[in-house]
Amino acid sequence: MSQPFIRNHQYNEIKKQIGQLQRACNTVSDLKVVLAVRNDTEAKLSGLFPDATDGQKQLLGNLEQLQTTTDFQRYLHSLEPYLVEEYAHVTDNQLKKLFPKHKKLKVPDLKGNHDRFVTYLGWTDIASNKLFIVYDLNGKLIGIEGKYTPTNKKGVCFVCNRHAEVALFTAVTKWKPAGVSPDYYRAIGNYLCVNSEVCNKNITDVDVLEKFIHGVLVGP
Repeated sequence: MSQPFIRNHQYNEIKKQIGQLQRACNTVSDLKVVLAVRNDTEAKLSGLFPDATDGQKQLLGNLEQLQTTTDFQRYLHSLEPYLVEEYAHVTDNQLKKLFPKHKKLKVPDLKGNHDRFVTYLGWTDIASNKLFIVYDLNGKLIGIEGKYTPTNKKGVCFVCNRHAEVALFTAVTKWKPAGVSPDYYRAIGNYLCVNSEVCNKNITDVDVLEKFIHGVLVGP
């Protein structure tokens, strides 16, 4: 059995592509069109894993065998054991050390967290209007905190790019230009899903999230 190699956002993209293929199989009568969609799906899945081993390619392939709803469900289910559990070994103390200024920080219940289906950990502290994000960046846990301003309406989340209930998340950058006043600060913000669980189910690309984190830590 191959080691886990699929990250949550990649699995979400696989589900998206497989869903489109399933709709084509169910609604399109022209076999040539269905074949084109199937070939396009295979190409997109291959593009997600350019360094895949032969075993991994075999696991992701064989899309020509997917015909019925049961086939598609079985295919997605077969991939779940290969999802990387990125936060399986993270402890409460590790999370708290990422935010040393918050002595009474309440962290999420990691035991109830489905680690395989999480790209980032996100939670709010309503009392302080703070939102906390923890992300595994190249094997290192990164903690970002910022002001949390509910909008009480739906918008497009900058992380998952889906229309959902969002809040304005504003974080003060740690980067400062040389020679500036000690009082200088720069904040960057964007609209983020209020519910991080929903966001984690929808995210298919981590580039925007990593760019935001880089902006907070390093600056422009």
